[in-house]
Amino acid sequence: MRLDIFRSLWGYRGSWQQALDEAFSAGFDGLEARIPETAAQRSANARILRDNDAPYIATLFTSTPVLPRQNDSPQVHLEDLRMKLDWAAELGPRLVNVLPGNDRWALGEQVDFFARAVELADASDLHVCFEIHRGRSLYSPWVTLEVIRQVPELRFTSDISHWLVTCERLLDDPADDLSAFVERVDHIQARVGYDQGPQVPHPGAPEYAEHLAFHQRHWERIWRSQEQRGRQVTTLTPEFGPDGYLHHLPFTDVPVADLWQLNQWMARCERQHFHRFTSR
Repeated sequence: MRLDIFRSLWGYRGSWQQALDEAFSAGFDGLEARIPETAAQRSANARILRDNDAPYIATLFTSTPVLPRQNDSPQVHLEDLRMKLDWAAELGPRLVNVLPGNDRWALGEQVDFFARAVELADASDLHVCFEIHRGRSLYSPWVTLEVIRQVPELRFTSDISHWLVTCERLLDDPADDLSAFVERVDHIQARVGYDQGPQVPHPGAPEYAEHLAFHQRHWERIWRSQEQRGRQVTTLTPEFGPDGYLHHLPFTDVPVADLWQLNQWMARCERQHFHRFTSR
């Protein structure tokens, strides 16, 4: 199995061409970014991807990014999903990573929403994965596992840092059986979180070694499952980001690290980790 690593454009202000040039120089394979909202932007960026022979992972938020409008119904989210899947198709993505729904919906609404979302995904002929994320439908492992029980066709993006915050602990108790989820993960977002936040100041810091090790064990379980499923390529996006995720010093508001350097560190770390995993 081969590992392809994608650069996240979360918080990036430059052009896609500049982002690709920097990404290729740093050993990344492609881009993961939000779907451009205008037809002109989609056309221009699709051309950049074609000219650079660059794979692309589309990020799609139902309703609005990042938190949904609280009065938007499941039907509004489904209509938005249908429209944005059409937008995504214009860029020929490797896969579409969807941040779906709202955490406030009742379980019955969640199940019905995902059953219909899977139908839209199938009709689009795109590879669609649904990301676990706070504030969204898949904010909790326990809600997600119940949705899986009723909608087993779902495919997922794992950013397990969100679940650590939701549960306020590492999910490493013998009772924390996430196998039904792991067996359905097709894409990984590699950010290291901890019990009080979705992003450690630096994943290489010794005080967070336990947290990095937990995430890497989770990613290995996903890789092992993907191998058993016959996957030839696995995808991973280092996703350290801004917007309150990146720690800042008090009073001066100086960031404690550089995001691009953090994501490059994570990419190098996981290249080495994946090599060790496949060499066993």
